Amino acid sequence: KRTGGVTMAPQNKQTLAFVFLAVRLTNGDVSYSIPEEMKRGSVIGNIAKDLGLDLDRLSARKARIDTEDNGVKYCGLNLNTGDLLVQERMDREGLCAKKASCVVKQELVLENPLELHRINIRVQDINDNSPQFGAETIKFEIRESADKGARFLLDEAHDGDIGENAVQSYSLHQKEWKKYCELVLDKELDREDKKEMMLLLTALDGGSPQRSGTVVIHVTVLDANDNAPVFSQSVYKASLPENSPLDTLVITVSATDADEGINSEVTYLFDGDQWKQVFSLNSKTGEVRVAAAIDYEKESSYEMQISAKDGLGLPSYATLIIDIIDVNDNAPVIHVKSLTNPIPENVSPGTEVGIINVQDRDSEKNRQVRCSLQQGVPFKLVPSIKNYYSVVSTGQLDREVVSDYNITITATDEGSPPLSSSKSLHLSVADINDNPPVFEEESYSAYVSENNKAGSTLCSVTARDPDWRQNGTVIYSLLAAEVNGAPVSSYVSVNGDTGVIHAVRSFDYEQLRSFKVQLMARDNGSPPLSSTVVIHVTCWMLMIMHQCSVSLSIKPVCLKTLL
Repeated sequence: KRTGGVTMAPQNKQTLAFVFLAVRLTNGDVSYSIPEEMKRGSVIGNIAKDLGLDLDRLSARKARIDTEDNGVKYCGLNLNTGDLLVQERMDREGLCAKKASCVVKQELVLENPLELHRINIRVQDINDNSPQFGAETIKFEIRESADKGARFLLDEAHDGDIGENAVQSYSLHQKEWKKYCELVLDKELDREDKKEMMLLLTALDGGSPQRSGTVVIHVTVLDANDNAPVFSQSVYKASLPENSPLDTLVITVSATDADEGINSEVTYLFDGDQWKQVFSLNSKTGEVRVAAAIDYEKESSYEMQISAKDGLGLPSYATLIIDIIDVNDNAPVIHVKSLTNPIPENVSPGTEVGIINVQDRDSEKNRQVRCSLQQGVPFKLVPSIKNYYSVVSTGQLDREVVSDYNITITATDEGSPPLSSSKSLHLSVADINDNPPVFEEESYSAYVSENNKAGSTLCSVTARDPDWRQNGTVIYSLLAAEVNGAPVSSYVSVNGDTGVIHAVRSFDYEQLRSFKVQLMARDNGSPPLSSTVVIHVTCWMLMIMHQCSVSLSIKPVCLKTLL
C-alpha cells in the first residue's frame, strides 16, 4: 500500500491539494486516484514498485501501457524508473459527465513471460467549471394576483462538476437558498404600479475556491397563471436498439396544465442543447425520435431533462432515461502484438513465436470471441491471458522442405448472426547448418596417361549442400596423405571452388601405376560440416592409352569405380 501527494496549480490565489492512493489488488490489478487535469508527464505512481516488478527487466520484457479496446492511451510508462505517467489530458467532465465514479481503464502488458495487469485510474473532480445558466436572461411572468410567499421554479444553473463542486446554492438580493432555484414573492405585486422588474440571480458551487454564475431575471407582471404543467411521470424510461433508423419513435412524454386557453398550452423542450444532436423532441406532441446514428459502443445510455412550459412560461421538469441495446455490429479485430520472424529451423516444438490480441467492441455475448488457426501447418493457437493468444510451434521445422508459411488466423464472435475476421501471418524459416555436403558418387576413378603435362586436368568432382548461403557453400580440399613416401599434394591439387583436380607433376607408368586421393568437401557454416570421398587415380602406359583412344573417347572426368 502506497500513498503520495500531487499539488495542483494555483487557482484564484488559492491552492488545491489532492492525495492519490495506489493499492495492489488481487490478480495483478492496481488502482490509483488522481485529480483531473494533471499535467502531461506528471507521476501517477510507481507501478513497478506497486506490482513488485523487476525494474531492470522492464525494457527486456517490452513493458508498455495498452488499452482494453485500443482506445486513448492516457498513461505512459517510464521504463527507467517504473513510474506511471500522465500522457494525455484527463478531463473528468469529458470522460464521465455527471457519473459519480469516473474510472479510466488501462493495461500494463509485459512479455516473456506474458503478463497483464489492469490499471484502474479513478479521476477525481476538481472545481474547474463555473455554474452556467442556459441563457443570459430569464424572462418570467407573474400575475399580480399572486399571493405573498408564492414560489416559482426558475431554470436551474448547470455545472459540469459533481458533488460539492457542483451547484450548491442560489442567491437573490443577498438572500441564499440551498440547491433549489425558486423565486419567492416577498410582497404582493401591483401591475399598475410596476409592470417590470430586473433581478440578478447568482448560482454558487461548493468548491474551493468557490465559483459562481449569474443570470438576469426579467419579470413581467401579468394576470394570474397559477398552474404549471404537470408531467404524467417524474421519470420516463425507454429502451432503444443501437443502429435504429432515423426518425424512430423512442417515447412520448406528456404534461397537462389545469389552466385554460393560452395558459394551458404546453411546449416541450430539452433542458440543454447537447441532446438535440442525437434526439429530436416535438415541442407540441412530446414525441422523442432518433435524430442521429445510435452507437452502443460510444454511449450505452442517455439521461436528460425535459421541460414543459405553459403559454406564459411556467415550467415543470421530468427526467428521461434511454438505455441503448447492443446489437452485434462489430466484427472481432485481430492485433499482432509480437512476432518472431524469421524462425530458426531447429526451434523446439512448443516454442512461442508470436502473440496476438483479439478485440470486439460489442458487449456481453456479442463480444465473446473464438479464435482458430488453419490446419496443415506446424503451428497452433494457445489461449493466454484474457483476450491474448500465443502462436506456438507444434512440430520440427525444416527449411530445406518448407522455407515459408502463410498462416491464417480467424476470429469469430458469438453474436447472432456471428461476425468474423481473419488475419494472415507470413513466417519465414531461418536456415541453420544442418546438412553436410554430399558427393554425387560414393567413390571416383580417374585415368591419366604417363608423361602427362604438369597442371593438366585429371577430373572434377561435385558435392551438393541443400543449406542456404554460406551454409550451402562448398569448399574442396585434399586430405593429407603420402604417395611413394611423398605428400599427395606433390602429385595432385584441387581447385577449392570448382572441385577440379589437376596433376602437379608428370607421371611415369613404370614408377607409379596407381594411387588413392582422399578429398574433403566442407561447407562454410558455423560450425562447418564436411564429407570425404576416395578418388582412384590410374596411370596408363602411353601405348595402352593410345590404343584405348582409338576405340574410346577418353576425357578427363572422374568415373564410378567400375573397372
